[in-house]
Amino acid sequence: MCNLYTLEKSPDALRQLFADLQIPLEFPEGIPNFQPRNVRITDRAPIVKFNSERGVAQLVERRWSWPGPTGKPVFNMRSDGREFSRDRCLVVADAFFEFTSPTDPKQKKKDCWQFRPSTEFAIAGLVRQHPEAGEAFTLLTVPPGADIAGYHNRQIALLEPPEWLGWLDGSVRSADLLRPSEAGALSVSAAA
Repeated sequence: MCNLYTLEKSPDALRQLFADLQIPLEFPEGIPNFQPRNVRITDRAPIVKFNSERGVAQLVERRWSWPGPTGKPVFNMRSDGREFSRDRCLVVADAFFEFTSPTDPKQKKKDCWQFRPSTEFAIAGLVRQHPEAGEAFTLLTVPPGADIAGYHNRQIALLEPPEWLGWLDGSVRSADLLRPSEAGALSVSAAA
């Protein structure tokens, strides 16, 4: 499961991207000061939620994952056959990583693969209020597309910009948006 992704865009780049889509984007907690980086489970990272009363998208920073019933972090959630009519968010990312068993039997660490979409994208996510973690988010997963199937048995649900508003405001059903990536939509490279 995806437990690491890369964020390279600045808040200004995100504001422009949403402006190009004619989706008003606000920063209700102030413009965050984040730098390009890898985002790990339990890190705070930018997400975009929808304020239906105001009809605007809002960029905020939240924790990635909340503690599950056993204490393990809920950082990915299967979406198969489920409808998510509320608490939707977009997770801002530029690339993501998957890990596989080492190709060299002498190697102890897993192999790390970076997947980079050929177009702009965001990850479909959900936010939840948790008594310990506060408001936190998780990434939704789907069966793997052709580009990922050789590396992992699941993939995160990627949404292209024209799908963002329908996901955020709930006007499009989950089943119509959450699906494997099409073949050729992702480039893959070994990550250092």
